[in-house]
Amino acid sequence: MRLFYRIGISVLCFCLVLSGRTQTISTKPVKIAVFAPVYIDSAFNNDTYKLGKNNLPKYLLPGLDFYNGVMLAIDSLNAEKAPVEVLFYDSKSSESQIQQLVATPEFADISLIIASFNTRAEIKPLADYALEKNIPIISATYPNDGGLTGNPFFVLINPTLLTHMEGIFKYLHRFYPTNTITLFRKKGNVEDMILTQLNKQNTLTPGTKLKLNSVDLTDSFTVKDITSHLDSTRLNVVICGTLNESFGSNLSKILGSSKNFQTLTIGMPTWDGLKDIGKDIDIVYSTPYNLTRTDKLSAQLSEKYKVKYAGRPSDMVFKGFESMYHFTKLALKYGNGLINHLSEKEFKLFNEFDIQPVKLKKENPMPDYLENKKLYFIRKVDGRLKSVN
Repeated sequence: MRLFYRIGISVLCFCLVLSGRTQTISTKPVKIAVFAPVYIDSAFNNDTYKLGKNNLPKYLLPGLDFYNGVMLAIDSLNAEKAPVEVLFYDSKSSESQIQQLVATPEFADISLIIASFNTRAEIKPLADYALEKNIPIISATYPNDGGLTGNPFFVLINPTLLTHMEGIFKYLHRFYPTNTITLFRKKGNVEDMILTQLNKQNTLTPGTKLKLNSVDLTDSFTVKDITSHLDSTRLNVVICGTLNESFGSNLSKILGSSKNFQTLTIGMPTWDGLKDIGKDIDIVYSTPYNLTRTDKLSAQLSEKYKVKYAGRPSDMVFKGFESMYHFTKLALKYGNGLINHLSEKEFKLFNEFDIQPVKLKKENPMPDYLENKKLYFIRKVDGRLKSVN
């Protein structure tokens, strides 16, 4: 794996001032490793850019945007003269494997790892190293757990699907306890888990039980397959019970075109990144990132991004910025005790985090991982985002 960018905070000059936050407590430089899928080998042949001048391939954009957000955070930390050294690694570089990288001298005194993974296979080597060295590793984006167990230093900012389903059930039980709720799904293991979890929560929750109806559909479902389960005289609460993007897109299009039915559609957490869903219907989905961009800091970051990159920042820019700035500030303050202070709100930017230990089995001697349990519910009406909570 090739070292893509290495920087000491003190050498940067572009800055984004964050409400006068300039005090740092740690005097010893904190060394942080950041990983993101930038695919630099796909873009360059040695030092020659080989993808043309018109546009970038879509697969490059999430990792590049995360990197740009990290760099803007570094600029802010530089303005505060924060004693930090950051090593940035392209997780898709072909130069060496992660196992080889973590054995190098430059990686020996890392205090914190921040990563934007895009495949589960990348997670375990870094997580194993973090466990061996007692170093927190922040998994900032989806995919999240990678099937890991027994690693109390692995931190999921994006919660598991189980946690999202628990949150969705509580949301429905709070706001729509007497409505008939129709879950449209396809057959599959993940879909079975979604339904099982909702039914489990319905059984365990005291008081009013949700009226939950499950409808199995084929991939080629029609308008009639959907509308035959809707009532034109009342609000229809609909759940998309699958992570399949095509299924969700088709469902939203049919609901949007069925003007005789009033619907509220509960989407999956993956809908957070799907721009085409929710243009013609009223949807709600859960997310750990409340990025409605209505606050002063979001406007400031957007303007700085526009000046530097001549564009509008995606959500991945905000995620990279927040992960880098927030957890670096906590690392500077708490040093080796960082793992016990990950939910502190002192350096809150856009989101609150409620990071809790998770034991997949009660008898486990240690947590299997740490997970952010804080969920926001975002409502999209006519394509515009509004935070519910």
